[in-house]
Amino acid sequence: MKGLILSGGKGTRLRPLTVTGAKQLVPVANKPVLFYAIEDLVEAGITDIGIVIGDTGDQIRAAVGDGSQFGARITYIPQEAPLGLAHGVKIAEEFLGRDRFVLFLGDNFIRDGIVPLVEEFRNGQANCQILLYRVPNPEAFGVADVRGNRVIRVVEKPKDPPSDLAIIGIYMFDHNVFDAIRQIRPSARGELEITDTIQVLIDQGFTVVPKIITGWWIDTGKHADMLEANRLILETQEPAMLGTVDDTSQILGRVVIQRGAEIRNSVIRGPAIIGEETQIIDSYVGPFSSIYHHCFIQGSEIEHSIILEHSKIIDVPHRIEESLIGRYVEISRSPIKPRAYKLWLGDFSKVGIL
Repeated sequence: MKGLILSGGKGTRLRPLTVTGAKQLVPVANKPVLFYAIEDLVEAGITDIGIVIGDTGDQIRAAVGDGSQFGARITYIPQEAPLGLAHGVKIAEEFLGRDRFVLFLGDNFIRDGIVPLVEEFRNGQANCQILLYRVPNPEAFGVADVRGNRVIRVVEKPKDPPSDLAIIGIYMFDHNVFDAIRQIRPSARGELEITDTIQVLIDQGFTVVPKIITGWWIDTGKHADMLEANRLILETQEPAMLGTVDDTSQILGRVVIQRGAEIRNSVIRGPAIIGEETQIIDSYVGPFSSIYHHCFIQGSEIEHSIILEHSKIIDVPHRIEESLIGRYVEISRSPIKPRAYKLWLGDFSKVGIL
């Protein structure tokens, strides 16, 4: 089997973090989201992986390389524009050939991995296998109508959902999917929809089987989802001490201190992770926080947040929580008199003022 990861989207729901960077490279627990998808595929024995890339392709190439760091071989497939999930599959036909494959959206997480699901599809007779998750708002998703062990209908964002089973961003197909894609037309939003493709397979008598996920699943396309994924992954990490902690600091609970990090006169309460070469001085970092590499935190408190690389937070008088802070950001107490907020903010920014 082969793997295909779609990483060509613009990530508009994660702005401003994704205005200059790929959404699939935003870190969760100090690891880019995309890396989790690659690792899931490799764990399932799939090492020949194609990645569909768009405008941020150079960044993804630089981060992933040839795949050797994962034990994989990566082929990059440029996509001229984000024209739909099925379009991403269509342009990968030469790479995929007649092999069965896993289609993985590069910003999706499932807790338990895909090993048994891949094995079942690899050894079975199904033409397509889709992963489903029960949601309270199925009208916001593609939804499957299931009878026994067969999917009989799929509907994209229905006003009257036939079930609460949302189709999540991990699919498995055989080569028949390419003929199905050639039979569909762009939807009202101008995209080739994967749900339309699956419905063609169903209508033509191919076997489409459902697999309902019972662990957690998260699509990290929104800010709140990123924080939730960060929380869930941090809870599973084993403590590690690869940096330095002085005698006046406290490390409490499940905490990872990565190589070269320095903790001075501070409290780190886990689950949390402190990135490489980051300095935490006279500060408090609370649960469910990820501080990425080469950051500088002094005289401040942070909790339930993600801080990206090379950012500085200095002498902030109130706790920062439930926040996503991008790359090379500087937050500090203003020396201006009279006292005033001084803000340099880009498009799509959000700030909560005490």
